[in-house]
Amino acid sequence: MLSFLPPFLILPVHLLLQILNLAFWGAFVIGFGIIKFLLPVPVITRALNAILHFGMASFAVCSMGFIRLFNRLDLQVEVDGELDKQHWYLVISNHLSWLDIILLMYFSVGRIPATKFFIKQELLWMPFVGLGAWALDMPFMRRYSKEQVEKNPALKGKDIETTKKSCEKFKAIPTTVVNFVEGTRFTPKKHRLRNSPYENLLKPKAAGVAFTLAAMGHLFNHIINVTLLYPHSRHPVLELLCGRLTKVLLHAEVLPVEERLIGDYFNNEQFRLSFQSWLNDKWAEKDQHLRQLLDSR
Repeated sequence: MLSFLPPFLILPVHLLLQILNLAFWGAFVIGFGIIKFLLPVPVITRALNAILHFGMASFAVCSMGFIRLFNRLDLQVEVDGELDKQHWYLVISNHLSWLDIILLMYFSVGRIPATKFFIKQELLWMPFVGLGAWALDMPFMRRYSKEQVEKNPALKGKDIETTKKSCEKFKAIPTTVVNFVEGTRFTPKKHRLRNSPYENLLKPKAAGVAFTLAAMGHLFNHIINVTLLYPHSRHPVLELLCGRLTKVLLHAEVLPVEERLIGDYFNNEQFRLSFQSWLNDKWAEKDQHLRQLLDSR
């Protein structure tokens, strides 16, 4: 525990160790990913996927180890329900920080299958992250604005097509698909501009979740509703790098995949309204839970 050191000493050392950790395991994953690409034989692919998932889990464990080394961190994880590494899961979560990704990867180790995140197209060119995500078969999403779709109608539904193609890859082995339902990280400015009806959350976007359930609903054993909170932090990544991150809360609620959650979101208006109502209710419950946690901090 080195949190007693001043932040100006912790920051460069911790940042360097996190970069080296990313570079080492990123290179590890990319290297085996290239081999998998060059040798597309099912039995080899399965073996290489196990190695790739080991690399991703090792990155998360090492990263969390460095965080604990430099921070007097109280990480509280609560799970309501049973989890199994041989099942398929869909994780729906609020999104506060880049740290969320490491936390969910770390949470999955030993509990559930390796996590697959929907990655923004722009991150493809981020050193180690982009190619590492490609090697791990994570789907890259390119979201088009309303103006772009109006100018080029052919773009409509492209992101959904990407979701469908990516989900096909997840059918071979138990997988945890992660969806940050709000579509972006929460900030007070975004909260204000988007006129969110929730106190601590942005409005959830139902289309991606509904489509993932439609594409893989028969495979998913459960939905995991994750609530993340950094109760004493305004800038979690900066604070953890400086040795000032003190508390993280992760609550996971295991939910059934009900038949009423699987349907044609884009062509069935009744189903669309029903699904939006279900998701909005979950977000209202999550907002209330966050309010209670913040009041008790």
